[in-house]
This record gives sequence, C-alpha cells and structure tokens, in this order.
Amino acid sequence: MLLWTIVISAFKSLWANKLRSLLAMLGIIIGVGAVIAMIALGAGAQAQVTAQFEALGTNLLVIRPGLRGTGGVYTGTQQTLVVDDAVAITKLPQVAAVSPAVSMNTQAKYLNHNAPTQVIGAGVTYFDMQNFQIAQGRFFTEPEAEGTVKVAVVGSNAAYNLFGTEPPLGQMIKIKGINFQVLGVLKSKGDQAGFNADDQIIVPYTTAMKILQGVTFLREIDVLVTKGGDIDGVSGQPPATNTLGPPPPGRGGFGGNTGGGTLHVVPPPADSLTGLLRKRHRLTNLSMPDDFTIQNRADILARVSASIMVFRFLLGGIAAISLLVGGIGIMNIMLVTVTERTREIGTRKAIGAKNRDVLLQFLVESVVMSGLGGALGALGGIGLAAVLPHIPGLESFPQPVVEVWVIVMSIGVSGGVGVFFGLYPAYRASLLDPIEALRYE
Repeated sequence: MLLWTIVISAFKSLWANKLRSLLAMLGIIIGVGAVIAMIALGAGAQAQVTAQFEALGTNLLVIRPGLRGTGGVYTGTQQTLVVDDAVAITKLPQVAAVSPAVSMNTQAKYLNHNAPTQVIGAGVTYFDMQNFQIAQGRFFTEPEAEGTVKVAVVGSNAAYNLFGTEPPLGQMIKIKGINFQVLGVLKSKGDQAGFNADDQIIVPYTTAMKILQGVTFLREIDVLVTKGGDIDGVSGQPPATNTLGPPPPGRGGFGGNTGGGTLHVVPPPADSLTGLLRKRHRLTNLSMPDDFTIQNRADILARVSASIMVFRFLLGGIAAISLLVGGIGIMNIMLVTVTERTREIGTRKAIGAKNRDVLLQFLVESVVMSGLGGALGALGGIGLAAVLPHIPGLESFPQPVVEVWVIVMSIGVSGGVGVFFGLYPAYRASLLDPIEALRYE
C-alpha cells in the first residue's frame, strides 16, 4: 500500500507541474525515439540485403577466371574456364545443377527502338538457379541451347524499353546485328545486391559464345549446391578466401601470367570444385596459385550482415547519447523539486516517515518520469520509423523493421536512467533534518 501511495503521489506531483515534467522528459523521449527509429532503419537495411541475397541463392557458388598480371599489377582475367569444366563439375557429389555463362554489354534493337542491355549466355539450368520466373512465354530448352539456336528470354525492363506496349513474344530483336526470336519475358525482380536483373537478355550460352562473341572460354560457371549440402566442402577453398576479388596479401601471387588466385598449404579435396579444377588445369604443385576464384554468396551475406549489425548498433549508440542528456535533465529537475518541497519533507519526517520512505518517494518519482518518457519515446520512434519511407526524398530508404526487443530494451534503459540520475536527489532529500526542513523558507 505504501508503494502504491507513493506511485500515485508521484503522478500527482508530475501532473501538478506538467510543463516542467514534460521538458524534463523531453531528452528521454527524443533519445528513446531516436534509438528505436535508427535501429529500425538498420534492421530494414539488413532485411533488404538478406532478401536480395536469398533471391540470388545463398547455396550458389560462382566460379570465375583468376586475374592476370605481372609484377603485382592486374591487367585482366585469365581465359581458363571452359565448357568441359562445367560438364565435369556436374559429376561431383552435392552438386544439384551447373550452368556455364558468358556475358557482354551491348545494344539490343527492335525496329526503331534500341536499349543498352546486358546479354547473358547461359544454360537452361540458369533460370532455376537464379530464381527467375516467367511472366510471358517460356524459357529456351536444352535442345535449343545445345543447337546454338538464336532465341532469347528478355527481362521486364528490357522488354518495355524495346517493345513498349506491343506484345514481345515471337518478335525478332537484333543483338550485334543478328536476329533473335523472343521466347519469353521474365517476371520483374528489381535491384538485387546492386544488380538489376530486369535489364538483361538471356540467350543460350552456345549461341552467345559461337555467334555473338566468338570465344571458347567462359566468364563464369554457376554451381548450385544441394539443399543442406556443405557449401565450404563443395568449394574446397581454405577459410576466408571465398571472395569477390583478389586474395589478401600473402594468400596468392603472380607466376608469369598466372596469379590472383589462392595458394594452398595442403592439397584441396579431390571431390571439391577446387580440387577438380586444379587437376583439370594441371596445377599439380602447391606453389602454383589457383587460376580461378570461387565466390560463396552465403559467406558474403554473413559478412555483410555482420557489418550492417555493427552499423545498427553504432546508430543506436549515437542516438542513445540523448538518453544521457535526458537523464541529466531529470536529475536537475529532481534537485529543484527537493529544494521546493523541503518543508513537505520535514512534515513527512516529523510525523514518522523514515529516511528510506523519503528516498523511495523521490526515487519513484524519478523512475516514473523517465519510464513515462521512455513509453512516449517508443511511440514516437515507432511512428517515425513508419513515416520515414514516405517523406519526399527518402523513398529509396529501406522499409524500417521495428523489433520488440529494441522497444523493451529502450524503455528498460530509460527506467534505469531514472534510477541512476534520481538516486542522488532522492538520497539528498532523505538526509534532510526534519527540524531544519520545517524552518526552511
């Protein structure tokens, strides 16, 4: 009953000085609101990146040619990957699908319309591996891919740029002056990890290699690992070497025109991608670096997510400074309150209130003030997170994700701030001598 009476008294005291209480809570309100909104933005960015990588496939390994250079200067990529490498990879354990791929940036034309686009030459498995879905028409088939047929599947943006509102199916488009028949249009996927798949045109890899580019080497080989498979085991690369670019210093080197690949301390497993490709490329000596690189998207996603998590807590830490400022404001107001209510404290102690009762009274008032400020700040932070993407100029921001644990933590911290900064004024009030307090003017 005593505690409940003290809580009621605390609310009455705050209500009697509404403006002063609001100004005291303002720092807590801003601090909690900023923490929730900033961490929600970071969580939204993390969710967006995770969704993009998952759409691309986290159980996908991408093999690319190694870099070529001399004397520590990279001048291009080596021509080491061939179609036979892709065929050999299909026989490895835990490999669900393989697609050879080449690419080029060029202009596609239809009548008097033209559009810059990326042309991908790939196998029929490429569509499932990249999670593509058809909106109109169909994908090309295995016989069409093997037969060097001039057919194409067009991304949604590329289709609109070339055909506008005209039906694209069955139409002939020109790529490097060569006619290709449009078989299908892909469903839109939007930007994914900095790449817009809607602006590309996909043709059979045999057609791209022989007719469009006249090459015998591949730009990459995409390997889909079976669900639940050991991605690192299939890769066969040492830890921390599945990267997009050249290895860090000491991990690779140059040997004439071969370089930019990983150096191995022990031979990689024979039934791994690395072991197979090193054998096929006659890299039998451990002193010879790989002439290819293997990109593990799951590993990249983990590193990107870790970086975003650090960024989230950095934003939250900066916003939490407002909580410190708000706590100082509450302590200042409580010290003023103690001074104003000196005669009240003296009266309470004169009729039997103990020091701990006075301490509890002012401490509860401080906690109520900070806790109420935290609750109002939480509501403000949730509202701000919901409104931010709709503010003109901020439409490109990722959709914020408000997490329950952040709200609970913020309100809990605001209550802790009330205890910490209210303790000294409450302790000071509890030590007042009742006689001196009654004499106070």
